[in-house]
Amino acid sequence: MELRHVNSFVVVAEEGSYEDAHGALAERGRTAGIRAIVPQSRPSTTIGASTARVRWVDEEPSPADSEERMVQFAELLGTAIANADGRDQLRASRARLLTEGDEARRRVVRDLHDGAQQRQVHTIITLKLALRALRAKDPDAESLVAEALDHAQQGHAELRELAHGILPSVLTHGGLKPAVDTLVARLDLPVEVDAAAERLPAAIEASAYFIVAEALTNVVKHAHAKHAAVTARVEAGTLRVQVRDDGIGGARPDGSGLVGLADRLAVLDGQLRVESPADGGTLVAAEIPIPG
Repeated sequence: MELRHVNSFVVVAEEGSYEDAHGALAERGRTAGIRAIVPQSRPSTTIGASTARVRWVDEEPSPADSEERMVQFAELLGTAIANADGRDQLRASRARLLTEGDEARRRVVRDLHDGAQQRQVHTIITLKLALRALRAKDPDAESLVAEALDHAQQGHAELRELAHGILPSVLTHGGLKPAVDTLVARLDLPVEVDAAAERLPAAIEASAYFIVAEALTNVVKHAHAKHAAVTARVEAGTLRVQVRDDGIGGARPDGSGLVGLADRLAVLDGQLRVESPADGGTLVAAEIPIPG
């Protein structure tokens, strides 16, 4: 094997090295005896490139900046690969967000149809029967009005519950701390809350709230925990949220709920971390930068 200088690139020449290739470029390579470009680069953690030890045998000396140019080439190649990988991850994250958004809308439509909407239909029908009974001076009129009132009250409660699932009004009007306090008050589990009372951008408050809500829901359903703790503090321009429990551990970070939260945080340049060793409890931690 020998090295030649061709158009300011270092190449390796080897007879017959293009035998299995096809096309005009391969034909030119066979004619020139060129096997491949050898990047003279330092080891790179980005693409795993290693330094090639070579010997220049042509009479014409290599350019003085050959190694530097090959290093720059390798760095550009590593950046291109990293960017391509980042774009793939971004596309996958956007696809999951789109799917999650569509599913959320379908869930709202389904809940409205199966719950509050049916209550409204029953209320209307019962009120019509009550009106007919009143006109006929039927003694059942009073009980029909009472039934209609019961349907209306239950429908109102279902609408409120549905609205809480979308975005609690206490979060919108009061901020993260009162929203978390309200959420914890409904749980049959001792939860210690240490959350900052200061107001934050709406998107950050909503994301932090959903992180706490998802984590505590998992604790109640799966962790068999006796105690949990929630902290939410602003430190060095970053909101740091943690939900920790003393349950059985073993939570899967790739579960749909946690993956959805990670995607939500990625939009805000935030990060989600899950630590859940067996029999060691679970920690769900998030860091969300606050725009200056």
